[in-house]
Amino acid sequence: MRFRPCIDLHDGKVKQIVGSTLGHENVAVVENFTSQYDSSYYAKMFANDQLTGGHVIMLGPGNEKAALVALQAYPGGLQVGGGITADNAKQYIDAGASHVIVTSYIFHDGLLDMERLHKLVHTVGKDKLVIDLSCRKRDDKWFVVTDKWTKFSDFEVNAQSIRMIEQYCDELLIHAVDVEGKRSGMQEELVQDLAEWTTIPTTYAGGVRSLEDLRKFELLGRGKLHVTIGSALDIFGGDLRYDDVVAYCK
Repeated sequence: MRFRPCIDLHDGKVKQIVGSTLGHENVAVVENFTSQYDSSYYAKMFANDQLTGGHVIMLGPGNEKAALVALQAYPGGLQVGGGITADNAKQYIDAGASHVIVTSYIFHDGLLDMERLHKLVHTVGKDKLVIDLSCRKRDDKWFVVTDKWTKFSDFEVNAQSIRMIEQYCDELLIHAVDVEGKRSGMQEELVQDLAEWTTIPTTYAGGVRSLEDLRKFELLGRGKLHVTIGSALDIFGGDLRYDDVVAYCK
């Protein structure tokens, strides 16, 4: 189990947001934290602590410059996602991203678009691609959600679908959308399912808020899943010491 840090960008600033409040008309975005520092501050912190595989997520337009600043501060150490397509993916790899992260581009109109997926793999290579299967529960099943997590796709996350999608990427990233950013505890059933179903490096994000949660996550995930913690960390306005998480996961 490794700690995979995050740099979430919104309106060009480093923020922590309740992700499920994004993308809705007439609904205010719930912001847990807005940093006084730019993205390079956190990128350099993660580089200093030798943390790899962290992700820079662009939450909407106007974040490209801040993303590039982070990538340049830690070349090869960060992944980048948010608005990634086959047309722009290579520019982020060339700018220093280890991988690009994709969801909405390949889950098009609610369905997995194999043509777009093949095009992306051809453009950057399987070894540079992370597929984000962020999901919510419906009818007692997990389904990928897209478009800032506002739309259910028809893609069910299960052992069979993960086995298929793993053929096209180097890693998986899964946000538990219903608990992400709420500091209310992890989605334990999803953690257990992912530990059973995945065979490539997989990072879970959502709800981990304490060292006790981290210990439980390690147990439920059988030590094979990586973890992202955002809003709960003291560097993002929370109570959980970043240094303690780094030390625990080393």
